[in-house]
Amino acid sequence: MRRPRGELGPRAPRPTEGAICAGPGEPWSPSPNSMLRVLLSAQASSARLSGLLLLPPVQPYCLGPNKWGDRPPGGALHAGPVQGLQRLLEQARSPGELLRWLGQNPTKVRAHHYPVALRRLGQLLGSQPRPPPVEQATLQDLSQLIIRNCPSFDIHTIHVCLHLAVLLGFPSDGPLVCALEQEQRFRLPPKPPPPLQPVLRGGLRLEAALSCPRFQRHPQHHLIRSLAEARPEELTPHVMVLLAQHLARHRLREPQLLEAIAHFLVAQEAQLNSKVVQKLVLPFGRLNYLPLEEQFMPCLERILAREAGVAPLATVNILMSLCQLRCLPFRALHFVFSPGFISHISGTPHAPIVRRYLSLLDTAVELELPGYRGPRLPRRQQVPIFPQPLITDRARCNHKDIVAEGLRQLLGEEKYRQDLTVPPGYCTDFLLCVSSSGAVLPVRTQDPFLPYPPRSCPYTTRDPAQRVVLMLRERWHFCRDGRVLLGSRALRERHLGLMGYQLLPLPFEELESQRGLSQLKSYLRQKLQALGLRWGPEGG
Repeated sequence: MRRPRGELGPRAPRPTEGAICAGPGEPWSPSPNSMLRVLLSAQASSARLSGLLLLPPVQPYCLGPNKWGDRPPGGALHAGPVQGLQRLLEQARSPGELLRWLGQNPTKVRAHHYPVALRRLGQLLGSQPRPPPVEQATLQDLSQLIIRNCPSFDIHTIHVCLHLAVLLGFPSDGPLVCALEQEQRFRLPPKPPPPLQPVLRGGLRLEAALSCPRFQRHPQHHLIRSLAEARPEELTPHVMVLLAQHLARHRLREPQLLEAIAHFLVAQEAQLNSKVVQKLVLPFGRLNYLPLEEQFMPCLERILAREAGVAPLATVNILMSLCQLRCLPFRALHFVFSPGFISHISGTPHAPIVRRYLSLLDTAVELELPGYRGPRLPRRQQVPIFPQPLITDRARCNHKDIVAEGLRQLLGEEKYRQDLTVPPGYCTDFLLCVSSSGAVLPVRTQDPFLPYPPRSCPYTTRDPAQRVVLMLRERWHFCRDGRVLLGSRALRERHLGLMGYQLLPLPFEELESQRGLSQLKSYLRQKLQALGLRWGPEGG
């Protein structure tokens, strides 16, 4: 006889009233009580539910051999009704169908099926712009099934169910979360963890999401943006550091979140040390964003004054971020350029990187702070700042090779230099020497370097040659989803301009629109001619 649809084996008896579950196609009445009204709103739940997509599928072998009779004596899983039910749960097309598979097959349900069901519920509600409607009784009945069976769960299954329930937005004081937490406490060592403040639950959930390796590789930007609504006192320093690192790593210039970090830094100033502050300040310099928070700079100056001698590397890292923002405090510069500080860091393992950063800070003082009258970095301590192309440019597929070939065919190899490092240590993409009349000159006949420090009164008896630097602006040189240069790129262009080099940016959008070398040569010709440059027989 043909087996009725929806059954995995012999027909199970109809569930009792406590487990209100109907078979496929059978009507059932919604309960008037709802545990998760927030889940019925797609706009409110999308950020929470996106965290469920970060979790890998739940595997039945997590529960151990023969825990529920799922493994034969040989140890291998067989493709029986238990495994069949898991596949049906993973392929459920609606929350109602998900619940019916659990309720109609009670003899086939095992502990590991409940995390599978919760995860599938999160996918159904969070993976679509407009989730399917969910009857309140569906959520209530699913939670009741888990509550009724959780005493038989092992600690791993309880932990996974609790984590998924929190991500789904089940109330922290609701029956499901309370029952799972109670079962978890029964299985933990006698010493209980300190009680969590209810206000910190959102921060702990965020910390778990940001710490997930899969999340770091594939950022869920809408989940991150939802944090902008949190108050500083609701979050911990560790969570804010994770957020700051995430913004910096993925070049996310989100003003709301950056302002939230700035406000947190100001509000928690007394509790933060410089090693934490350096991580909180990092995205501001990298993303070239000066916050509107009025106390941001005064707060950092107080922290630097308090802890500059405690953590030298953290102090210099903070100043590097402020250097990119053109907000260097004179008092901190006095300290890091003092003979005592320089002598102190000379014998430490991080001396090479600190000397490089101090060299850049000294360059910023020379070019951007004419009013500074304090100590400077001694010449014998100075090192090239960025003597090579950055690692990201070498590792990525950029336009440098094809631009070099275009310049070679257009000008000739003797009329440009590639990857030339100019004092005090900035690596240029392409450098041209140009006469006062606009003729491109052979580089070998000219000194390609402009004097550093730049002359304040460059009166000479002859017309000096100009130095034109072609700057590749690749896609990864900018903040994501914006047209703002990253802080380090903006700093390099700013300093080269202040030293007297004429900059010719080549934006990635224009380079990507060129189809083939012929079009690229025409594009470069137009760019150079727009500056009044001449070459070839008529250019000398």
